[in-house]
Amino acid sequence: MNPEERPVSPWNIANVVTVARIFLVPVFAVVVVLSEMEHSGLRMLACAMFVFISATDFVDGWLARSRGLVTDFGKLADPIADKALIGTALVLLSYYGDLSWWVTGVILVRELGITAWRMAVLRRTVIAADRGGKLKTVLQITAAAWYLWPWPAPLEAVGPWLMGAAVVLTVLTGMDYLWKAFKSRESEPNRTR
Repeated sequence: MNPEERPVSPWNIANVVTVARIFLVPVFAVVVVLSEMEHSGLRMLACAMFVFISATDFVDGWLARSRGLVTDFGKLADPIADKALIGTALVLLSYYGDLSWWVTGVILVRELGITAWRMAVLRRTVIAADRGGKLKTVLQITAAAWYLWPWPAPLEAVGPWLMGAAVVLTVLTGMDYLWKAFKSRESEPNRTR
């Protein structure tokens, strides 16, 4: 067997970064809770942690692609890590009254629904995030980070616009995933004939 043909171990540096990202989410949550979204210094720290943890998403993706370390585990764990971080941020922002609960609800229902669907079809195929899904994630991260930072009043008003755009893209990409799922199921019998 050629070295190029050897299966990639799920225990690789890219997946280690992904798992580390998951374990940093509770640390981020503790800092937000300690700040109570009132203490500027702790809010800045929480925002910096949020951006750092989010940035590791690009690092593990780059490592996986550049070193040939793409695995089914990574394709599945990477979006779960994103959803854990963003979901935690949104729930805490809503809990402290900075973000409407309906926004958090819409985003979480979409994210958890698509994740459940990915798990359901895992035996047949692994569905990696597409370009729209990645753009949606970047917009969610940007909007949540904007809410976390203690901006002065005029700049604080940018947050709802960013979050509104994130919600729209979240819904549209969710509908796109469902459409693709419907189309792939529709074409399955044709492939078996």
